[in-house]
Amino acid sequence: MRAAPGVGITAAHVGVFTRLVVLELSRESGPRFYVNPEILVSSDELMRHTEGSVSMPGANDEVERPKRIRFRYQDLTGTVREEDAEGFHSICMQHEIDQLGGIFWLKRLSRLKRDRLLRKWDKGK
Repeated sequence: MRAAPGVGITAAHVGVFTRLVVLELSRESGPRFYVNPEILVSSDELMRHTEGSVSMPGANDEVERPKRIRFRYQDLTGTVREEDAEGFHSICMQHEIDQLGGIFWLKRLSRLKRDRLLRKWDKGK
């Protein structure tokens, strides 16, 4: 995750097929681990943020997502917790939870933007 560089990763990215998300929003706060995360509530208010993935280094574009979410997860001891996230934290959690559900961030783009980005990325490889 750090080598990519990125702020989040799922266990599946490293070949471990467990519903686990690791986020490190800042080096000072360190990594946080979320087992079986699920979104409970999303705000109607949206925000745009540039997203990418460690799976496609250098490819990124703006994605629109809910600005705030409430989500449930288990910590590494198995304790069920709920948390609110806003702004960047919210965007990151939604991005990683999408990944766990098989939704790659490119699917959040319009077909035109997605096709344009993929052509550009293919040329750059």
